[in-house]
Amino acid sequence: MPAGAPPAPPEAADAAARLVHLLGGVSYYKTAAPPVIDLGDLATTGAERSFLRTYYVDGLGEMAHRNGLDLSGLEVVGPDLGQRVPAACTPAAGRPLVPFGGGIDSVVTAEEVRAVHPDTTLFVVSRPGDRFAALEAALDATGLPVVRAERRIDDAVLRSTEQGFLNGHVPVTGILSAVAILAAVLGGHDAVVMANEWSASSATLHVGGRAVNHQWSKGLAFERGFRELVTAALGTGVDYFSLLRPRSELWVAERFARLPRYHRAFCSCNRAFIIDPARRLDRWCGTCDKCCFIDLVLAPFLDPATLSGVFEGDEPLARGELDGRFRGLVGLGEAKPFECVGDVEESRAALTLAAARPDRAGTPLLQALAREVGPAAATRGWAGLLGEHFVPAEYLAGAAGAGGSGVGG
Repeated sequence: MPAGAPPAPPEAADAAARLVHLLGGVSYYKTAAPPVIDLGDLATTGAERSFLRTYYVDGLGEMAHRNGLDLSGLEVVGPDLGQRVPAACTPAAGRPLVPFGGGIDSVVTAEEVRAVHPDTTLFVVSRPGDRFAALEAALDATGLPVVRAERRIDDAVLRSTEQGFLNGHVPVTGILSAVAILAAVLGGHDAVVMANEWSASSATLHVGGRAVNHQWSKGLAFERGFRELVTAALGTGVDYFSLLRPRSELWVAERFARLPRYHRAFCSCNRAFIIDPARRLDRWCGTCDKCCFIDLVLAPFLDPATLSGVFEGDEPLARGELDGRFRGLVGLGEAKPFECVGDVEESRAALTLAAARPDRAGTPLLQALAREVGPAAATRGWAGLLGEHFVPAEYLAGAAGAGGSGVGG
């Protein structure tokens, strides 16, 4: 619990810890993926069991696809609780907690939230005693206080493949969301504000009529279900929502472009966040799908020299050998990558807008792809609200107050 925070009501702390218990087991379940999850003596409501089943089936959609599994028959069984009575939780208003990952989504969310509530705190989860150099630089640039939580996964899980067990992507944002709710209760924060944008709800691919989404736990379906779970546990004491839910990646990129102090401090490359420190980078790799997407989505709003500086003189768009990466992003390749990237329409809009910049006339890869894609939906309304969301009016008004760039729209 942060120094100076009032003691959390024990019942609220227990209710929040229970959410961590319910969602955290997915990292262990995946090693064998049995057809039944038996909750033992833990009593749950029907709504909780229904949410958990969806969380496992859809949240492990990519893992199941890659391992040739069918989880559609999964059962979640255990004693029935009947009706849950929410625990009392009444933190002071105007003290949001913002989970922070160091990329453009996190940076823009932190800046937009602090404009509404100056008493904003960032939240980071890492392994015990571990620090990611690429993340720390962005944290320092914010100047905001940080609450840290440590999460340890059994080393046997990390070595599951070599031991003959299953491995694959898990809905880690779900786990982090539950830990953030617990941190909010313990620290007296009235809201957990996520940085998951509109396109996180888009499927990575469809298999047999079923959507498989690498970002499922960043999507609207998870947010809606988890909000219901939090309300059932804590009433209306702690809100949970994503500030960027109704926003496009282009909207986020345009906002980020206005924040020059972060341009050399942020990092979204997954290779900078590898668990094994010996294999981890402290910078952008400049060649992966994530690096290529960030370069592409920022290219309409930042000049080539600035982006070259971001990637330490080796900008992805300047490298013709990365043609295949960009083709996947804009829908000219075989499939959208299993990565936290925008949808094909957003990438095509970014491509069209960037190629139209006079200072991009000499970027051959960009111009060739733009000609092949043809006219894209660059003015489809990326600067406005794009769909269902749970953002409170005060936060939404704060984001709108920053104005627009006049590009696209």
